[in-house]
Amino acid sequence: MTASLAELTDRLLDAAKKAGAEAADALAVQGTSLTIDVRAGKLEQAERAEGTEIGLRVLFGGRQACVSASDLSDRTIAALAERAVAMAREAPNDPYAGLADAGQIARGWDLAALDLTDPAAEPDAAMLEADCRAVEAAAMASKGITQVEASAGYSSRSMHLAASNGFSGGYARTSRSISAVAFTGEGTGMERDWAGESRTYQSDLPGADGIGALAAERALARAGAVKPVTGTYPVLFDERVASSLIGHLLSAVNGAAIARGASWLRDALGSQVLPEGLSVIEDPHRPRISSSRPFDGEGLPTQRRAIVENGILTGWTLDLATGRKLGMASTANASRGTSSPPSPSTSNIDLTQGTRTREDLIRDMGTGLYVTSMIGSTINPTTGDYSRGAAGFWVQDGVISHPVNECTIAGNLRDMLLRLIPANDARAHLSTRVPSCLIDGLTLAGA
Repeated sequence: MTASLAELTDRLLDAAKKAGAEAADALAVQGTSLTIDVRAGKLEQAERAEGTEIGLRVLFGGRQACVSASDLSDRTIAALAERAVAMAREAPNDPYAGLADAGQIARGWDLAALDLTDPAAEPDAAMLEADCRAVEAAAMASKGITQVEASAGYSSRSMHLAASNGFSGGYARTSRSISAVAFTGEGTGMERDWAGESRTYQSDLPGADGIGALAAERALARAGAVKPVTGTYPVLFDERVASSLIGHLLSAVNGAAIARGASWLRDALGSQVLPEGLSVIEDPHRPRISSSRPFDGEGLPTQRRAIVENGILTGWTLDLATGRKLGMASTANASRGTSSPPSPSTSNIDLTQGTRTREDLIRDMGTGLYVTSMIGSTINPTTGDYSRGAAGFWVQDGVISHPVNECTIAGNLRDMLLRLIPANDARAHLSTRVPSCLIDGLTLAGA
């Protein structure tokens, strides 16, 4: 499979050269996905998708253009290259656009160590439907559950990237997933919650019964939710939603935002952004993890790095163009699709875990909000002002009292992150591993 994709990228580069491009890179992606959905005991959807896409970027100095197609014929590839060259000649000049130097590109990576593809046979539709039925039955076995939406899926994806600077490489990855949404109550009193798991290897996936039972347990716990009181309280973000806090930090240190001057952390390089002792580490080489990769979208070798070290912001997330604009080296964080140029993006992320359990933090927080789900988002990217809808549980004197919903949490991210206290419950298999996090003194708008 990889060899055929490599051949496609070679054909694209050859066509670009014949069309007159000064430089070019080409991406070929081949994927298969199968999804089965069961709702209210009936098969809701069975969908299979297969396809190959190609993308070509051509450059004339700082002028560039990207084109893509799903037709792989020689005629289409030639027309694609000619169209890209014509577009690039008319594109505005970007002095920072360009391929990597030959000395920068990745060589000799170890795909076996990343272990991104499951050697087991692809599951058929009947196997996925059986998983859906099992997860549904497990959830419906809990008294009070009125309906379940179950889903099971499998995907396999291969890619190959090649460029006129001499880079050529590709890899593949697989994914298998099961999830369930459970409902309880009726009408305006209806509540729902979910549980789901995804793994690179099918053999690593937890059983459907446990996933269904957990979805039911979570949904039933939300029955009778009311609005919390308005005021200033500590807020504990459950592990399921705490990663969004670090996601906001990662967005703020993205080189594209920094280059535009549109980040609330634009002046924070070398400054404290998290409490002392906490670090944010990117490691693209974790085996069997969904976002691991041996090289980035520009063919540079990926590597482990500290974005925040001991609370101090140590660097931006950069591709070649944003690095050049800021006078810095790329951090090998380019990401791209077949129809767009590279842009900076992170892969696997770890926040330093704490020493206390989530239950310890609930006990120690006194009275406040324990958030298990969030909806909507109003984040000012320039100031860091934060406002999000939330639901979860009210904690009274260190004990969970009752479920709550329809409330808003507000604060400022710069201040919030400096008061962050992590638990020790991050799940090891996730690409982004962030434990439950407690932040004191946030504004709640409820009843």
